[in-house]
Amino acid sequence: MVIGTLRRDEGGLERFLTSAAEVFARGVKVGWAVTLEGRGGRRVELPTYAFQRERYWLDGFGLLPGGGVADGTGSVDERFWDAVQRQDLESLAGTLAVDSEAPLSAVLPALSAYHRNNRDRSTIDGWRYRVSWKPVSEVADGSLSGTWLVVVPASRAEDELVSGVVAGLERHGASVVPVVVDERDLDADVLAERLRVVAAEAPELGGVLSLLALDEEPCPGYPALSGGYALTLVLVRAMVGADLPARLWCGTRGAVSVGRSDRLTSPAQAMVWALGRVAGLELPPLWGGLVDLPETLDRRGAERLAGVLSVEGGEDQVAVRGSGVFVRRLARSAATVGEETSWRARGTVLVTGGTGGLGGQVARWLVRSGAEHLVLTSRRGLDAEGAAELKAELEGMGAEVTVAACDAADRDALAAVLDAVPEHRPLTAVVHAAGVTLAASLLETELADAATVVSGKVAGAVNLDELLGDRELDAFVVFSSISGVWGGGSQGVYGSGNAFLDALVEQRRARGLAGTAVSWGPWAEDGMATRGDAGEQLARRGLPAMAPQLAIAALERAVAGDDGVVTVVDVDWERFAPSFTAVRPSPFLSDLDEVLALETKGGDGESADAAGAQLRERLKPLTEGERDRALLDLVRRHAAAVLGYSSAELVEPNRAFRDLGFDSLTAVDLRNRLAAETGLGLPATLVFDYPSAGVLAAQLRTEVLGTASTAPTTGPGSPAGSGADDEPIAIVSMSCRLPGGVRSPEDLWQLIDGGGDAISSFPSDRGWDLSGMYDPDPDRPGTFYAREGGFLYDAGEFDPGFFGISPREALATDPQQRLLLETSWEAFERAGINPASVRGSQTGVFVGFSGSGYGTNLETVPEDVEGHLLTGNAGSVVSGRLAYTYGLEGPAITVDTACSSSLVALHLACQSLRQGECDMALVGGVAVMATPMAFVEFSRQGGLAPDGRCKPFAAAADGTTGRRSSG
Repeated sequence: MVIGTLRRDEGGLERFLTSAAEVFARGVKVGWAVTLEGRGGRRVELPTYAFQRERYWLDGFGLLPGGGVADGTGSVDERFWDAVQRQDLESLAGTLAVDSEAPLSAVLPALSAYHRNNRDRSTIDGWRYRVSWKPVSEVADGSLSGTWLVVVPASRAEDELVSGVVAGLERHGASVVPVVVDERDLDADVLAERLRVVAAEAPELGGVLSLLALDEEPCPGYPALSGGYALTLVLVRAMVGADLPARLWCGTRGAVSVGRSDRLTSPAQAMVWALGRVAGLELPPLWGGLVDLPETLDRRGAERLAGVLSVEGGEDQVAVRGSGVFVRRLARSAATVGEETSWRARGTVLVTGGTGGLGGQVARWLVRSGAEHLVLTSRRGLDAEGAAELKAELEGMGAEVTVAACDAADRDALAAVLDAVPEHRPLTAVVHAAGVTLAASLLETELADAATVVSGKVAGAVNLDELLGDRELDAFVVFSSISGVWGGGSQGVYGSGNAFLDALVEQRRARGLAGTAVSWGPWAEDGMATRGDAGEQLARRGLPAMAPQLAIAALERAVAGDDGVVTVVDVDWERFAPSFTAVRPSPFLSDLDEVLALETKGGDGESADAAGAQLRERLKPLTEGERDRALLDLVRRHAAAVLGYSSAELVEPNRAFRDLGFDSLTAVDLRNRLAAETGLGLPATLVFDYPSAGVLAAQLRTEVLGTASTAPTTGPGSPAGSGADDEPIAIVSMSCRLPGGVRSPEDLWQLIDGGGDAISSFPSDRGWDLSGMYDPDPDRPGTFYAREGGFLYDAGEFDPGFFGISPREALATDPQQRLLLETSWEAFERAGINPASVRGSQTGVFVGFSGSGYGTNLETVPEDVEGHLLTGNAGSVVSGRLAYTYGLEGPAITVDTACSSSLVALHLACQSLRQGECDMALVGGVAVMATPMAFVEFSRQGGLAPDGRCKPFAAAADGTTGRRSSG
């Protein structure tokens, strides 16, 4: 290292010492003792990190509100420009609806409107897609090998289709082992163990074919789900748990329709198709595909089925029919309605979810379209946020509006709403826009969660269909989602509910009834998919949000036409397709011109094998260290792109992905990008299995090159040794926060040595009603008679950015967790340990903790913090948060034994060290009062010292006090 010791006008000793300090700060050894000898120099303790704190407290203080419109550039009508070229004045006047003698000032607005309308129409046409079925040639050789497990529900074990499938597979070379399951197998662990036993007895597994979907009876304990759907979800999780070396195919009957003469008979089984599509995205090594079977499987049908199952990596969404084999495809959908045609509402129109964002947009459109009476339902009715304002707005537009508190899933309540529709304005149309969403991977989804989401989408539509019967309606519209059309990471259950809606509409139309299902992409402004920063993430992946006014125009055209089921979504295929198909090809998208064009471009269209080979060639000439850095740079670059960071440098190698901002959606996006670049089949849980860029890069090295990193295995990553029972335990560092302004052990000693008083008045910044709750009468309920106690006045202060925590999460997190983060960091610093250096070490965390009641004084939870309160206030998370933040891999235990919690935590830590469970322990305790209820309780017991001070072992002893601290 070279550094100057002379500067212009700086040539003395001060400049020299400054230069020496600069090289010292860069790691060069400097003999300071010799340099400063005789000059009065002395060592001073450096302060710990100066946290940049702001106030975060759930007492009504909110956060500042956080903060594209699709742009269509389609051409205007060719007939218009043809008329211009021919100078046909009469045709132009008719097209623009102006007088042929009108001045230019009248023509220009009409011309602008004409151009705008054509541009919007072109944009909407570019958003429209439909599902089609394409016949394929017969599979010549449908031979199977190995043992196939055919998983069947006990209620359908004797079904003729089941026996036909088993016999057909055996005729084509498979050794078939039926696995009959029932409600006792609704536990994934139980079913996984059964599968392990069966697989152990099979010489070679060829595959698994599930016919569980045939059971359409309500699932015991979860009636919103069919037994077949619930068992299929459990089967997916069980196969992962059992680690079966075979692919899973799911068979259905009547779940799809391949043409007008082919009836869709089972919307319930259609849900399994949506579940399977997401399984293919999240668990590609597990997934085989979906096959819909005919009512009766003859020998020819069995041969076709065997042919479908025998092809590795082929079509994965297939229907076997008597006329042949059909495969599912996405195609563009030209509008079936002329530009002069529009749909007009009349009479009464019912809108479920009518007070929500999308429901409000629909309601305004319906009034503009002529609806005289709107019935808007939602769970909270007029108490819903913005419902009263929406009602007033619609009434101002000239409509009569009824807002009803009704959950569409409640059949009786919905029937009452329908019965209340006035006879002079009969019900003419229904729009079902209500729904519940859940973003969770299949492996994280419990049956109870699935039942809640499915019921939110499905039960209302079923109730409407059954209660209205064969009543003639102008429109029966359901709001569906693209998650039910092609799936999406963490959208398995939500997509299933939407697939049911699409199937229900197909079934209605087959009965000759009105029905329109629109499978929406993300809406701007009011859509559930674009809440928070999800809209930005979707746009980066090629799914920009649609402008509401254009989406409503697309809805009007769908209802006016004869679409039935139509998908409306703005897709940037150049971005979306490579990511969507990164780990598993999608034949479903393969016929789209935009996708075909990408496949011929090279680069992104290279095969996985070619991508992996190219990466290995790039790494081959590098040294070991250079390979590690190259793979780390690769991970950081893609992580930065997924999260929208301006530079890969912002992705710290040892910072947890979760702290960087990853969620289940962006995790799948990063997995897809890395899979495309490396050619590896990577799991959807990649980000959670390898939780930082450094750890993930090391794993990629192993998978790409077959060798582990040469980084030493000693140090933080080495396993803990076994200690002696009588080995002394050394306390190497302390940190604390205590009443009386104590912020360090030195402050504590000075307080004690100087006989200081740490008791003070109640804090005034926690939303407590101090004047209303104080009463000197010890018997008055709901009050306390003390005015002082031991408080941490700055317990609401926190520096969330330092720990990679968002302001919303910080606001939802118990201040006790926040204090432990700061004091633990200071404990490391005071010990001279770089907190980043303990990542991966066998360090244990032992924390004494009790609930603070944080947030319990709120009547309603702010929308900004929903989703963070659970982990932010759970005692079980406290020690885990510290372990996760620092990457500690020893035991992590939270202890609540009331006042002795910290001592018990210390005891357990010593015990763990002596038994070799960890080689270092982070031990602490914390107590913060978020509510004054402890004072109220002690006041009722007469156990509170009126002056807030304990007098132990003294005749003046008159009670205890509330003291709070962290250390």
